Amino acid sequence: MEVSKEEILHIAKLADLEIEEKEIEDYIINLEEILNFANIVNNAPVEELDITVGSKEEVNVFRKDEIKIFKDNKSLLQNAPSQDQNMFKIPKVIQ
Repeated sequence: MEVSKEEILHIAKLADLEIEEKEIEDYIINLEEILNFANIVNNAPVEELDITVGSKEEVNVFRKDEIKIFKDNKSLLQNAPSQDQNMFKIPKVIQ
């Protein structure tokens, strides 16, 4: 699939990218390769294939959500860069 210089510039504008003139040809080549590969994948013959999600028949194993008391807080907190009232002290995230 052919990609034009105008299309590259339009995509760059939509993505708020600044592309130098000397980079445009590389972008065209790369995007054409991506689109050609996508075209190959889209046209792959899959009519007679079984539907499958993955190659293994494994299933998720869920565990019960439960609270466990950690008995050695002192050892755990020795790695904390900062602590307060037996808890990790972290920088404020929400202002």
